[in-house]
Amino acid sequence: MRASSNQLAPYLLSLLRVVSALVLFSYGTQKVLGFPASDGGPPIGSLPWIAGLFELVLGFALLVGFKSRLSAFVLSGVMASAYFLRHAPQGFYPAQNGGTAAIIFCFVFLYLAAAGGGPVSVDAARGDAKV
Repeated sequence: MRASSNQLAPYLLSLLRVVSALVLFSYGTQKVLGFPASDGGPPIGSLPWIAGLFELVLGFALLVGFKSRLSAFVLSGVMASAYFLRHAPQGFYPAQNGGTAAIIFCFVFLYLAAAGGGPVSVDAARGDAKV
């Protein structure tokens, strides 16, 4: 059992990267592209729209595993900023201020910045040394 879980760990890392990036990417498409349909989205050039641009561009890069460590590191900072600028002023507890997703994204992306994109990624296919 232990040997098989050790063999799966790198692939589960890639799966974590793909799923978390896909979810974040969907937030970016909603803010910037209006898909799936939203009620207008943030005004172009506003801070939420700029965050959506990061979610869209770097979310896609992380989704395919291109420059995974850099993309994840920047996205971790974006999510930390989102929490402290948008959610924390509304209350101390994440369950009450709506910041649970921002905290989880922040630390998942911080982990991915340290661990890399895994074996199923553009970085691995390119032979980048620090996959």
